[in-house]
Amino acid sequence: MTSPQRVLVMGSGGREHALAWALSRDAGVERVFVAPGNPGMKDVATIRPAAASDDRMASIANELEVDLVVVGPEGPLVAGVADHLARGGVAVFGPGRDAARLEGSKAFCRDVAASAGVPMADGAAFEDDDEGAIDFSRRLGAPVVIKADGLAAGKGVTVCATLAEAEAAIRACRPRFGLAARRIVVERALIGREASVIAITDGASLLALPAARDHKRLSDDDSGPNTGGMGVYSPLADLSDVDAAALTERIHRPILGELARRGIRYSGALYAGLMLTADGPYLLECNVRFGDPETQVLLPRILTPLAPLLLGAAHGRLGRAAAESGLVDGRIPGYGAAVGVVLAAAGYPDEPRLGDPVGVDDRPAVDGALTFWSGVRRSQGMLVTNGGRVATIVGRGVSLDAAAAAAYGATDAITFPGRQMRRDIGRVRSLSVGAASGGP
Repeated sequence: MTSPQRVLVMGSGGREHALAWALSRDAGVERVFVAPGNPGMKDVATIRPAAASDDRMASIANELEVDLVVVGPEGPLVAGVADHLARGGVAVFGPGRDAARLEGSKAFCRDVAASAGVPMADGAAFEDDDEGAIDFSRRLGAPVVIKADGLAAGKGVTVCATLAEAEAAIRACRPRFGLAARRIVVERALIGREASVIAITDGASLLALPAARDHKRLSDDDSGPNTGGMGVYSPLADLSDVDAAALTERIHRPILGELARRGIRYSGALYAGLMLTADGPYLLECNVRFGDPETQVLLPRILTPLAPLLLGAAHGRLGRAAAESGLVDGRIPGYGAAVGVVLAAAGYPDEPRLGDPVGVDDRPAVDGALTFWSGVRRSQGMLVTNGGRVATIVGRGVSLDAAAAAAYGATDAITFPGRQMRRDIGRVRSLSVGAASGGP
């Protein structure tokens, strides 16, 4: 399977910047486009500002004569953009609307996992029934996890240490998240270490990426509110890349099989958020796309060209593409270590402040460091904040310590008022309590 010559990446965040960066390094790729993109991506891709509507993306894909569209964020996938593009004859990497329900509804994900025999925490879903959810949380006992069923930008999960906190979280869920919380999922909190295991699939073949660990709490020592992710590192001492690939056979493949049994084909990236407990791995959530910020550290660790694999998955020929790339053991190997530190806007995650000027030091870059931009736009000739997470600074090295040093050594090059960042990414290997949720 040859590389696509022209690729369109759909999205505007750090994940999409990392995808465009990786695709631009593939010698077989002639042009990389990003829509709507952000001005920080201009060095690796041609930016096509556009509203992220189905019709507009299909029009851009045909206008640019691209061989492949890679859909980054979950929202368009849940809305059915992959189906729309495919009907227009465009090769697309990303699942259709029915398959994307794995992320669009946590209750649906629980149902699929249960039918597939994939272990999850004890829990139940409640529709327009706060009192039932509160009663169930009392039967489970604290700590307990309260989740909005639908998409909530990575902020719809609350880990509650007490039953009083659980009741407050349940009553606040619908007013805060609206239709996304028409159904509320209540789960027993799991204790262990979280891990992100992402696989590329065409519905039949699987290729596991290296494992990563995302830090979702806002502040050091895993304190503060949940966010879309404040930092990430790879590899993991407690889950080798080989073991991560083995887990895809226990987690990802049964889920794909259950979807197929229901007549749903899955093609794209399938992300399993896991809790590694003393009793084994449990599934916390499924995402239907590459993780953010996981992608920003995983792709710099991968030397295998990405484009032929994504095209192979889009055409249902991933097994052939993997063999032609020399991948024979169900995984894409990672090399060295990478640590990603997220720089967030003032007020994030509740009400990020937009429009603050972003300063970029033009001194020589720190060796081994990369910057992947996300929440920025250009105003009056300068960069300003335009989202909660502004950039991910990625350090690479032969060890996690070296990678963390490179990442933190480069963070001073980007400044803006009220900048928030954690200072313990890659340095804290503590136990986690609760359940994952990723997003902007």
